[in-house]
Amino acid sequence: MQVLFGIIYHFIGGVASGSFYIPYKKVKSWSWESYWLVGGLFSWLIIPPFVAWLTIPEFSSIIAGAAFSTLFWTFFWGILWGIGGLMYGLGMRYLGMSLGNSVLLGFTSAFGSLAPPIYYDLAGIEGKVTFTQLLQTTWGNVILLGVVLCLIGIYICGKAGFQKENELPEEKKKEGVKEFNLRKGLIVCIISGILSAGFNYGIEAGSSLADAANNLWKAAHPEESVNFLFRNNVIYVVLLWGGLTTNFIWCMILNARNKSFGDYSNKKTPLAKNYLFCALAGTTWFMQYLFYGMGESKLGNGASSWILHMAFIILVANFWGFALKEWSGVSKKTKRTIIAGIATIILAVIVVGYGNSLNK
Repeated sequence: MQVLFGIIYHFIGGVASGSFYIPYKKVKSWSWESYWLVGGLFSWLIIPPFVAWLTIPEFSSIIAGAAFSTLFWTFFWGILWGIGGLMYGLGMRYLGMSLGNSVLLGFTSAFGSLAPPIYYDLAGIEGKVTFTQLLQTTWGNVILLGVVLCLIGIYICGKAGFQKENELPEEKKKEGVKEFNLRKGLIVCIISGILSAGFNYGIEAGSSLADAANNLWKAAHPEESVNFLFRNNVIYVVLLWGGLTTNFIWCMILNARNKSFGDYSNKKTPLAKNYLFCALAGTTWFMQYLFYGMGESKLGNGASSWILHMAFIILVANFWGFALKEWSGVSKKTKRTIIAGIATIILAVIVVGYGNSLNK
């Protein structure tokens, strides 16, 4: 039952992550940086502490009493993840939800699995899974196989993108994705996919905050034998400060460069609806990590939880991509290619998750 609830929570989180960009498509006559920042204020500044307050009333005391190193590294990974998140928005603009999410999340899955073990090997940190262990163990070989499959899937999706670009005239390509640009999109999504793995590192860096919340909850509920369902919510407050810092600075730069500060008060635009859709997008975005934390608390395996989370996002995002007709007008061969790429990435994240479960 624990595992079943964990999978359900991850699925809900995947639906939230794969769907949050949809309300932004309803924002009218605003520049990208304006609606991205307004939505982001809900994602990174307003909703996280509110949810933390609802679920962990002592969250501010936990943060105040944490070691400086814990707060610094959690915030630091949040900054790097923030750059990746910023580029996520650009990736969706240039590639659309189907191709963009497949490439971006494929790299996030692969890099999120390989970077920590390589670092632990180089730094000589004990008690952590190293790249050497991956090479020398059965479960490690399974994980590496999954990473290779993931990269193959990304290649196949990229091939489908090139086929789409060659088959469709410019106006047809932009019916589903208004600013379609394959080369820009692939570059942005590759960088974003690598940096977006920083969110998982930030959760690990702030694990002592979650432990403190878990201990307080168990002290108040001595009859409970399971972990606190909402323990990660206190981590998100600090981690998302980093994401807010990166995105706020960049959006302000773009507002100044594009002279789009007037968007926020332009009465010629549907202001109330624009703010409402941005708030909906931002809140939906945060829900992915709320349910991710709930799923992880049930499954008890951070690495496998991350992979499962990625798989559900890829599935939901591609559902929306096809529903929004991003692949309308392409040949059957190209459709088969993108479906094959998506299936390969999903298989890859399952294989990586299986490898992690063998280690457990």
